[in-house]
Amino acid sequence: MLSRTVLAASLALALFSPVRAEEAQPQPEIVVTATRVAQTVDATLAGVSVITRTDIDASGASDLLDLLRLQPGVDLSRTGGGGQQTSVFLRGSNPNHVLVLVDGVRVASANTGGFAWEQLPLDAVERVEIVRGPRASYWGSDAMGGVIQIFTRRLEGPRLALRGGSYGDARGSAGMGAWQGGEGFSVQAGLRHLRGYSATNAGLCSGPDDPYCSFDPDDDGYRSKNLAAQGALRVGSQRLSASLLRNDAEVAYDRGRSFAIEQAAAVNIEGDLVAGWSHRIGLSQYREDLRSPDIGALFLSRRAGLSWTNTLQLAPGQQLVAGLDLLHERGENRDLYAGSALYRDRRDNSAVFVGWQAHAGAWNGEVAGRYDANSEFGGHTTASAAVGLDTSERSRLTASVGSAFHGPNLNEQFNPGYGGYYAGNPDLQPEASRTAELSWGWRPDAVQSWETRAYRSRVRNLIAYTGPKNRAENTAHAQIDGVELSYALHLAAWRVGANTTWQDARDTDNDAELLRRPRHKLAATLERQFSADFSLGAELQAVGRRKDYGADLGGYALLNLRAGWRATPDWQVNARLENLTDRDYALVQGFNTAGRSAWLELVWQPH
Repeated sequence: MLSRTVLAASLALALFSPVRAEEAQPQPEIVVTATRVAQTVDATLAGVSVITRTDIDASGASDLLDLLRLQPGVDLSRTGGGGQQTSVFLRGSNPNHVLVLVDGVRVASANTGGFAWEQLPLDAVERVEIVRGPRASYWGSDAMGGVIQIFTRRLEGPRLALRGGSYGDARGSAGMGAWQGGEGFSVQAGLRHLRGYSATNAGLCSGPDDPYCSFDPDDDGYRSKNLAAQGALRVGSQRLSASLLRNDAEVAYDRGRSFAIEQAAAVNIEGDLVAGWSHRIGLSQYREDLRSPDIGALFLSRRAGLSWTNTLQLAPGQQLVAGLDLLHERGENRDLYAGSALYRDRRDNSAVFVGWQAHAGAWNGEVAGRYDANSEFGGHTTASAAVGLDTSERSRLTASVGSAFHGPNLNEQFNPGYGGYYAGNPDLQPEASRTAELSWGWRPDAVQSWETRAYRSRVRNLIAYTGPKNRAENTAHAQIDGVELSYALHLAAWRVGANTTWQDARDTDNDAELLRRPRHKLAATLERQFSADFSLGAELQAVGRRKDYGADLGGYALLNLRAGWRATPDWQVNARLENLTDRDYALVQGFNTAGRSAWLELVWQPH
């Protein structure tokens, strides 16, 4: 009912507001994540969403999760407030079934297979590309539910920002950049101090005498410092570029603290080799250090990569994308008390991929395939195909199929466990999936757009801890069915966006719902530009009930407000009010979420 109300209101606004002929249709975004080469969103045959820096600034959001949760097919869980462990689910898949890239660098831990979303500084982000659906035929392991790529900040001049808000949240950043003709540099440093609130509550405990309960009603804060830098220059016909994103953090949790370092670095050279043949060579390095002295644990993760992507124009309307990827991963789990490693292992992965893309009249087509050879679990082949038909100047039908996989992480392979319990298994095989998708996109006029996507995924060889000692085994299976409906309106001073997602994600071995994934979700935004210098906006998020360990998490609805005011040409003031109704809700059983809270930001950026 709620989704129908919001969509009906958006449609009514579109129908009863005057549409002037001179209003230009917004230009489509350019994305590179779907096929590893530049395409417009309209040209891609996958489901794609883009979050720009303009969107980030207008939202006044506290972190990227506030923006991701507004996107179709995206769900999240977080064990407390800012800096606490966060997971992102894309189209009902597991968090480690989402490939996360920062400037082209794989940033998931080699130990756990997950990305530390809570350590990503939003002020260092320029844009985010979200590709929904399997992309393993281009990217390899992990791209089962989709790919999320984050691009770091590119400043063009000096910038200073100060921000403060609820729960003792204080942060600031300062940077400088200069660009001309694709050459230049950008560097920005930031700090954050968050007093926070108690991450846990009594729901974490099975009872008052639970010996394993760590509930402590103190504030769990967060401190961090970050650096984002990039630069580029021309070397003959080639462009040489480099980027770095680093975040050092201290995270408080009940009865302890952890210290984390996340770092992604890349060097690329790209350009034309001959007429009709362009390429890109990339070197990447990822580092994660997680130290928890209170429990005597140290986790180290390292990944080095080399990629070579080539684009060849075969004929008018046809191009070939082909290349290779080489990865070397190392992981370690060390006992700080004993001074010894529970495991210390490494593995290598080499892959070749090729994709053919064609356009002829009303038809678009794409076929891609990839072969990965891993030193631990052997070879794995993935493939995908898609076709699109422009049924009119304003509508398109697409259909696609694709396979994908997720290789076991080092913890699942080599962890000796605890007294033999929950031990890894070096004989594990990759988790694998097959997905089919149908979509229809429609633009009734120059200012509105609709999109509907329906998909079905089947997953096999899921890794589960089973048997007398709960050893890691390939035993589980899952099915995920879903439908996404999106609407957008850009009309004079108004911007409206709404999307609703229905999904059924379940374990087919016992017909149980997969945890923390709602069956229904709605997100809507409304923005009004009152003048060139002042705007107001609202966000609505409605999420249905979800299963969690030993509990049902109730549905909830959140209303957020935001405002932006350009006080002078160089000074901007942004304000945000979250959870206006002070709704009490849970993302994870036994863990708290923020109540009504507010932030104010002051930005100096000469124009």
